[in-house]
Amino acid sequence: MALIVTKFGGTSLATAQRVCDTARRLVAYRQAGNQVVAVVSAMGKSTDDLLALARDVNPQPPARELDMLLSTGEQVSMALVAMAIAAQGLEAVSMTGRQAGIVTTTTHNRAKISEINTERVRRALDAGRIVIVAGFQGVTVSGDITTLGRGGSDTSAVALAAALKADLCEIYSDVEGVYSCDPRVVPRAHKLSEISYIEMLELAAAGAGVLQMRAVEFARNFGVELHCRSAFSENPGTYVREATVESAIVSGIAYDNSETKVTIRKVPDSKGIAAKVFGEVASANVNIDMIVQNSSEDGFTDISFTTPTGDVERLRGLIEEVIARVGARELILDDRISKISIVGAGMRSTPGIAARMFKVLAENDINIGMISTSAIRVSVVIDEAQTQRALTALHTAFGLDADEVFEETALSVEEQAAKAAKGRA
Repeated sequence: MALIVTKFGGTSLATAQRVCDTARRLVAYRQAGNQVVAVVSAMGKSTDDLLALARDVNPQPPARELDMLLSTGEQVSMALVAMAIAAQGLEAVSMTGRQAGIVTTTTHNRAKISEINTERVRRALDAGRIVIVAGFQGVTVSGDITTLGRGGSDTSAVALAAALKADLCEIYSDVEGVYSCDPRVVPRAHKLSEISYIEMLELAAAGAGVLQMRAVEFARNFGVELHCRSAFSENPGTYVREATVESAIVSGIAYDNSETKVTIRKVPDSKGIAAKVFGEVASANVNIDMIVQNSSEDGFTDISFTTPTGDVERLRGLIEEVIARVGARELILDDRISKISIVGAGMRSTPGIAARMFKVLAENDINIGMISTSAIRVSVVIDEAQTQRALTALHTAFGLDADEVFEETALSVEEQAAKAAKGRA
């Protein structure tokens, strides 16, 4: 008997039919003699709908109340999946993050899991039940509901798999695995059969939406092998694990259009100024990605950095205060940027990759605004309007193009049959 932890994303649960399809897959696992835990996201785009509703009544909703609201989406999913399993003749029990023993830090909207008490989940498994857990959420030691940030259901699943010492952790979504680039943007992207933790971590940090970055960190730290696959086919997906084969020079390309470039112009070039600027940013609990400081000229310099666009409004006031205090000239915000990253463990032992990337972009008349690197990643900031051209050119230049063009398959068996019947009509 194996213990299997699965996670199903919102697209997999967007309709009643898809909820039933998910239930059938879980029932099949249980009937094969396995113990089964399923972590579920909110149905379809319901999290976005709840967020929009919150902002309709308060443009800046209190973080605690936002968590109370957003956590309800996953609770709808868990109850419906449990009901669908019961309709198919097996016992299931749904649990909120709190009931599943997921304890988190106190930071609302982006809490981190601090511990998991698996006693209640284990009792249900030992009783032969399929356990359905609401992803994306947990509870503080004082009893407040928290959420784990976008993609947090991935982290819920991986953390539960680690705590339960599961034999398998499968992450189901609407694509068949991890691709060399987003196949909806670059149709000749190809599916990877496997990828190392460190490469997946870099791709997730660079904007690839297949897995939440913290979920990959959790998997690497606790040795949880992940299988990313489609909820709409039986095809094998991509395994995320320790490297077992020699790594490609470039394994994948990611992009991120969700950041804003923040530039502080004419900052006095003296000791401690950067510490003051980024100390204020840290005090607002805002993440910083790329940082560039220009060479000093006439005793002044420019400091630029990128940050999530959603954090800009609460950051703006703090930076403006810093500008006034240190005597800088102005604040410039640019949200029309895109971060493009190439990632590959083989880059560590192969010189000239960055130069090749810059040459390809130059040949396609794409200007680079910022650059950052790690041992296995090169990232650049470009104009957002040039995103697809940059991705396509780089994907081809680094030999990542597949022979076939990607086709969307995010349909259940019944939906695919209905679509085919409509085409014949």
